Amino acid sequence: MTHIKKQFNLEEKVAIVTGSSKGIGKAIAKALAEQGATVVISSRDQEACDAVVKEFEKDGLKAVGIACHIGKADERNNLVAQTKAKLGGIDILINNAAINPVFGPIEEAEEGIFDKIMDVNVKAPWMLSNLVMPSMQERGGGSIINIASVEALTPGLGLGLYSTSKAALLMLSKNQAKEWGKHAIRVNAICPGLIKTKFSAALWQNEKILQKIEKALPSSRMGTPEEMTGVVCLLASDAGSYMTGGVYTADGGYMIAG
Repeated sequence: MTHIKKQFNLEEKVAIVTGSSKGIGKAIAKALAEQGATVVISSRDQEACDAVVKEFEKDGLKAVGIACHIGKADERNNLVAQTKAKLGGIDILINNAAINPVFGPIEEAEEGIFDKIMDVNVKAPWMLSNLVMPSMQERGGGSIINIASVEALTPGLGLGLYSTSKAALLMLSKNQAKEWGKHAIRVNAICPGLIKTKFSAALWQNEKILQKIEKALPSSRMGTPEEMTGVVCLLASDAGSYMTGGVYTADGGYMIAG
């Protein structure tokens, strides 16, 4: 095994991936498991989690399913407590779960929608990170990766509140990195571009919007969930040991388009 292969190796590491029953979260969980980690598959629905665990186990991967609505404090506590009880601790946390219940002008969104988006997209990753931090400290360090969006870096159309929440997540990541570096906990953020998932269907199912985006992108196409996994494996492993407080785009050139 070459030195760089060893650096990417995640054997004996435990990773929690929120929102991992489908889409980007599932792809990330699979990649981490393929690198040797034991992954905790988590989403609101226990059955959906169990189905992914079965699928992973068939491929010889190590996974455990623990349902969690990350917007609920008791369920966040349960996720971390159960992970520690079953697997001994936590080395990697991927804050991937997010919501975007509205697509339209910011002035038309209701106040309750704002609260909901901030609760799930900003407050929950903050609280969940706080909960895993002592375990990471005990284990000599860890890696937290917050999945943001290119919407955090530049305004799109119809996603104003979602963009605002993701911009807040970037600053949270930087503060976590700054404050927790002394505990050997690294924190980074990833900003995916338009990825073909159920979550982004409102965009790519609209032929007009899709054509406009694809025409502007240097890559001329949407991304796939699997194309988000390489940068995650780098940041989660010793291969990224000097990387913290960073914001990384995986967007097919969206940020330089137009």
